Amino acid sequence: MKTKEVRELSINDLKERIEAEKANLLHMKMNHAISPIDDLSKMKKSRKDIARMLTILTQKQNIDK
Repeated sequence: MKTKEVRELSINDLKERIEAEKANLLHMKMNHAISPIDDLSKMKKSRKDIARMLTILTQKQNIDK
């Protein structure tokens, strides 16, 4: 997801997307442990997306205070 798209989401939507992306990352890690994935950049992208969403979530929560 691009930063602009993430900023447009509400706090609740962000939380849901973060949980979904974490579950997806866990699934990819489990699959990689069983049989190596050819394209590890998907895992890297997923981690960066989670970090981006968490950062924007924190910013939005601090603004609402």
